[in-house]
Amino acid sequence: MAEASPVARSPISPAPPVTVQHGWEVSARRTGAELRLMDCTPLAKVLVLATTGGDLSVRFGRTARDEHGTLVVGSGPGEWLLLAAPGTGAKVAGRVEETQDEGLVSVFDVTHGRALVRITGARTPELLAKVCGVDLSGKVTPDGTAFRSSVAKLVTDVVRDDLQGERSYLLHCERSSGQYLFDALLDAGDEFAIEIEGFASPGI
Repeated sequence: MAEASPVARSPISPAPPVTVQHGWEVSARRTGAELRLMDCTPLAKVLVLATTGGDLSVRFGRTARDEHGTLVVGSGPGEWLLLAAPGTGAKVAGRVEETQDEGLVSVFDVTHGRALVRITGARTPELLAKVCGVDLSGKVTPDGTAFRSSVAKLVTDVVRDDLQGERSYLLHCERSSGQYLFDALLDAGDEFAIEIEGFASPGI
């Protein structure tokens, strides 16, 4: 009998029903709720660290998608987070390494070491205002904004990444804090009738 392929698991427990996508155990739950929370941990996550002379054409505090559809996040001075479809981490890291210049320091595939969630819906700013002190108005933090802040007392990278005109945010943290962040957002969104949405490929 052939051995079963290993299955990767997010630190966030998947809501039933559970399925496997791209080698990851994920929730298959679907919802039509106006406010939705999704575990996007299966997305490839590549961290790029560079000197101040390094450049991935995205400045600190902003985001952009490259020609491959990868979301490039200027997450800090000389620091970028690249988010792409599941299973593409090595390919994304390889592309960066091939085009590195003298300012580039290092490239890390942190897919399995970080947690990533997406919260979507018009009332998302109201929910996040309960757990984050940053002004989330469209004028101050428009689509394509990235910042690092305390969310539910946890240091978190927050990326506004609207989907087809609908307000949406990606929140990125250390793997060990993933379940805590997910539960904190669910709790804060209870009054807004938030519901869990299962991961759907490609997810970015």
